[in-house]
Amino acid sequence: MAKKVSTSTSPVFLENVSVKRYENELLQNVTFRLEAGDFAYLTGPVGAGKSSLLELLYGELPLLEGGEASVLGYDLRKLNIRKRQAMRRRMGIVFQSQDQLLYDRNVTKNLDFVLRATSKVDKKERVVRIEEALAQVGMSGKGYKMPYELSGGEAERICIARALVVRPDLILMDEPTAGLDPETSLAIGQLMKQIASEGTTVLMATHNYELMKQLPATTYTIDPKSRTLVHIPLSTVE
Repeated sequence: MAKKVSTSTSPVFLENVSVKRYENELLQNVTFRLEAGDFAYLTGPVGAGKSSLLELLYGELPLLEGGEASVLGYDLRKLNIRKRQAMRRRMGIVFQSQDQLLYDRNVTKNLDFVLRATSKVDKKERVVRIEEALAQVGMSGKGYKMPYELSGGEAERICIARALVVRPDLILMDEPTAGLDPETSLAIGQLMKQIASEGTTVLMATHNYELMKQLPATTYTIDPKSRTLVHIPLSTVE
C-alpha cells in the first residue's frame, strides 16, 4: 500500500510547496488544504498557474525541495507509477466538454470507457454506476445520445458524470463553465456544490466571477507576482 503522509488526513494538503516545469518555477510556497466535502474556487489571471496547481494535484508536475504535499493520503514526492494510478482512480477530472467526450460513441459508452480504463468492476456493476452517475447529473435516460446531439450544458453534465462514475473522493475542475450561458453555469455550480455536500471534495478553477458571487464558497487566487496562493474574501472578487 502507498505510504500515507502522517501530518494530515485532509484530501488535499500542501504546506510551503513550490512547483517547477523544466527550469521555470511556476508556484512558490503554496500552503492550503481541503477537507472532505469542501467546495472551493481557484481563480487568478490567465497564466498565473491555476492549471499548474491542478496538474500538481493530479501528480503531473515535480516539486522543488522543501514543504509537504499529499493528495488523498498519497505523498506527492514519493509517487511511483503504481501509486499515481491508485491515487487517480480515486479522483475525477472535469475540463471543458469538448476536451473530454469521445465523439465516436454514445453517452453510455463514454462512461463505460472510463470505468473500463480505471477500474476492474464487472459489467453489471458498470451498468449500475453509469445509471447512478447519469441520475446524479439529471441526465437519466440520455445514455443513447451521441455527444454531438447534446447542448453545451448537457455535454458538461456528461463530463461531470464521467468524473462521478468512478465514485471519486476528489474532483478537480478546470474552467467547466467556459462558453456556457449564465443560467447553465449556475446550474452546473449548484450541482457541484450538491455533490460536495454529499462528501466529495471539489476544487473548481474558474474565471466565472458572476458564478462565484451567486454561489459563495471558499476562494483562492494565485498572485501573478508572488506566484503563491492567497485566500481571498468573496467580497473582493470583481
